[in-house]
Amino acid sequence: MTKKILTPEDSDLFRLTIGKVHAVKNDKLLLTTDIKPKPYPKALAVNVDEHLSGLADPDIETVGLEDSLSFIAPGLQHNVLKKLRKGQFGVNAEIDLHGLNSNDAKRQLLNFLHDSVEDGSRCVHIVHGKGYRSEGNHPVLKNNLNLWLRQHQNVQAFCSATPKNGGNGAVFVLLQLSKKFDL
Repeated sequence: MTKKILTPEDSDLFRLTIGKVHAVKNDKLLLTTDIKPKPYPKALAVNVDEHLSGLADPDIETVGLEDSLSFIAPGLQHNVLKKLRKGQFGVNAEIDLHGLNSNDAKRQLLNFLHDSVEDGSRCVHIVHGKGYRSEGNHPVLKNNLNLWLRQHQNVQAFCSATPKNGGNGAVFVLLQLSKKFDL
C-alpha cells in the first residue's frame, strides 16, 4: 500500500475541522461519572400458591393406572373438551413431571402454569406418568394433578392426551388467557 500524499488544501481543511489540539499529559482515564443511572425496580415475587382455590371437591374419585382424566370448567361448551381431546388446540408449552415427588411436582407445575399464562400460552401438555412405579400401583402424581388442575383458577379444561402424546400418562390443559392479552 502506498502512502497517500496530502495536498496543502487538504491539510488546511483537516486542521480547520479538528480545531485546536492539546497534548495529553496523562494516559489514564477515570471511568466514574457523577451521574448515576436510575435503578430498575425489582420485579415482585409472585406467589403461585394463590392461583389454587384451596377448595377440594369431595366428589373427585381417585383414578387408576389406565383411567383417563377429564374436566371442563362450568360455563364452557362440551365441544371445547372434544377438540382438546382430539388434540386440535396447538400445544404451546410442555413439561415432564414424572419421576418427581409430590411437593416438587406441585411447585414446578404451579410455576409452569403461571409462566405459560403470562407468556400467552393457550394449550399446554403435561406429562405425569401412569404411576407404574408407585406403591401399590396407585398413581400419586396423576391423582394429585387431577386435584391441582381442578383447583387452579387459570385452568379451563383438561383431558388425557392422545396415545401418540402420552395417552393416560399425560394431559392437555386449556388455559385462560392472561388479562394483558385481552384486546
